[in-house]
Amino acid sequence: MRAVLDTTFRSLRVRNYRLFAVGQLIKLIGVWTMFTAQDWLVLDLSGNSPGALGVVTALQFVPVMVLTLYSGRLADRYDKRKLLVVANTVFAVTAVAFAVIVASGIVQLWHVFLFALLFGIANSVETPVRQAFVSELVELPLLPNALALSAATFNTARVGGPALAGVLLSVLSIRVVFLVATVLAVAPVLTYLRMTTAELYGIERRSRGEARVLDGLRYVGKRADLVLPIALMAVIGMIGFNFPVTLAALAKINFHAGASSFGLLTTALAAGSLCGALAGSGRRARPGAYRVIGAALAFGVIEFAVGFAPTFLVAALLLVPTGFFSIYLAQAANHRVQMGVDAEYRGRVMALYVLVFLGSTPIGASLAGWWGEHYGVPSSIWMGGLVSFVAAVAALAWQLRASGDRLVFRMRPRPRVGLISTEAAQEPAPVAPAEFAAGRPASGSESDALRSRREPAPVIRS
Repeated sequence: MRAVLDTTFRSLRVRNYRLFAVGQLIKLIGVWTMFTAQDWLVLDLSGNSPGALGVVTALQFVPVMVLTLYSGRLADRYDKRKLLVVANTVFAVTAVAFAVIVASGIVQLWHVFLFALLFGIANSVETPVRQAFVSELVELPLLPNALALSAATFNTARVGGPALAGVLLSVLSIRVVFLVATVLAVAPVLTYLRMTTAELYGIERRSRGEARVLDGLRYVGKRADLVLPIALMAVIGMIGFNFPVTLAALAKINFHAGASSFGLLTTALAAGSLCGALAGSGRRARPGAYRVIGAALAFGVIEFAVGFAPTFLVAALLLVPTGFFSIYLAQAANHRVQMGVDAEYRGRVMALYVLVFLGSTPIGASLAGWWGEHYGVPSSIWMGGLVSFVAAVAALAWQLRASGDRLVFRMRPRPRVGLISTEAAQEPAPVAPAEFAAGRPASGSESDALRSRREPAPVIRS
């Protein structure tokens, strides 16, 4: 057990990363508490309209579509820690203003729409910068674990936040929920300020010219190994990851459940997501394309099943594996992109990843809300699973054709699917620590080992 814990949480030995994780956990518990209450507030103010939920979710992510690529450019040019302090301060001030309006009892639906847009503006700067900042907190060998723990932190908050909101909504007023969430939102500002800048990797700013957005797009366009996970997550992020819209409506409209029961559905999804994040925490190398595609296939199948859940209990149970494969997929895709990109392009590439993954949410949320309003909430869920599965099948076909690999089906001694890998195309190696460490050159053997890392040799896998 000690060995397992040491492997799973080894990034927490780094003080700066500990501060980062603690600040994010406290803030995100508050954010999920507030967003859970916000969804319930929207349903009350709109007369149980799934379309209104779709509008709120869309407004939260419209700024991501508009501003994220520029935020990636900022991340590659300026101090990421200072950018994060500013972005989180703006978010906290906005949360305070929103809580005051809700607590005063004068809140109207247009207020929720306005503040959803303001939250989205703050997050459009914070998210890509934070994604790229993780690589400055730890050395390259710890990066997969640090990214996995960041996902685990996010999903721990997804468990705790809705659960806390459900309890508070059932025993106190919705005004108290927003006030509690506001207090928690200040945490990351304090933890970023307490970090030791001398221990950050890459804090010295090499000359990066103008760090143009177009250069980052061209860089990705030349890298097929980056295009596939980014394109796959663009489709699944837009169509399959619309649970903020669908779960609240499913609980209240289809299952006639209360606020605490809605929190239980969100908690079930988040509990599975947390397990999925921890499952990838032991990863030490860049995940292969087939791991990403396999997780996408599993996610599509299980989400499809959620749409046909006959009862509240069945839906809650199915949401656990749905959450597991959703975060395992997102995490594997994130690792594949982060560990395959050159340090000088990381901010812009991660901004592109955030753009296609989260920036497409306004389109997907609006479609999910419109579809649920006209054809029923369950159909919007199973349709998202179906589209995700088809996208994964298309990605599998593309990868097999590009690599020359082929699938084989065997019935004896037991049914199984195998993969016959031919010589894989060479991929650029992950960036060695010496290329972004502040005055800490890697040893020759370490650097050579990192640069020579390639896909596995031809092998039959089952």
